[in-house]
Amino acid sequence: MIEKTVPQAINFRRSVRVFDAEKSIESSIVKKCIEQATLAPNSSNMQLWEFYHITSKDIIAKMAPLCFNQNAAKTAQQLVVFVTRKDVWKKRVKANLAVLDATFGKDTPKEKQTSREKMARTYYGKIIPFTYFDFLGIFGWLKYLIILITGLFRPIYREVRNSDMRIVAHKSTGLAAQNFMLSMAAEGYDTCPMEGADTWRVKRLLNIPRSAEINMIVSCGIRTEKGVYGERFRIPFNEVYKEI
Repeated sequence: MIEKTVPQAINFRRSVRVFDAEKSIESSIVKKCIEQATLAPNSSNMQLWEFYHITSKDIIAKMAPLCFNQNAAKTAQQLVVFVTRKDVWKKRVKANLAVLDATFGKDTPKEKQTSREKMARTYYGKIIPFTYFDFLGIFGWLKYLIILITGLFRPIYREVRNSDMRIVAHKSTGLAAQNFMLSMAAEGYDTCPMEGADTWRVKRLLNIPRSAEINMIVSCGIRTEKGVYGERFRIPFNEVYKEI
């Protein structure tokens, strides 16, 4: 099979609600597409995500009712659960700092550090911890007030509350999900992103940490003739496109 080009994959991708029970998909290809999902752009390269690849028919059968028995869930050959892990930000900071150590050398005196190294170490050593740290939401509001006052005098990043960083993590994970679905489309596989689910029960079923959050569940398979519910509809481009 010849992989599709990016425009071909974008046009091929549809939210498929009914998958063919007779046509299986290869787990290794789905896994490869998940690996490509990890190459998605994400905030500060923090990679606050995890991917649960479900191939067990028993687990898929248990997942379907938790997805409100949507056809996309009931007929899925496989499922991928995209999970945000804002709670592991300290671990991701250490991983990024380790990359800096490998790139520039460990324990280089500040006077010998390049401007790029100094900026990167300050970013991951001070700015990211300031942005992500919170305690019962209290420090988040304190940061917000500091930013509010500072912002009166100069441009500044303003999304520093716990709720803001939660949104940041979900945006990054959503980008990974899109990478995944386009990669699947390039392979000739179909997907359907599902937000409708009892996420608490899904987390319990899959042993996902309570501090994590489910971004979306993507069902996977090969479409049937009835799998796509009608022609694609989009608002006219000139209504949403603004050139400045």
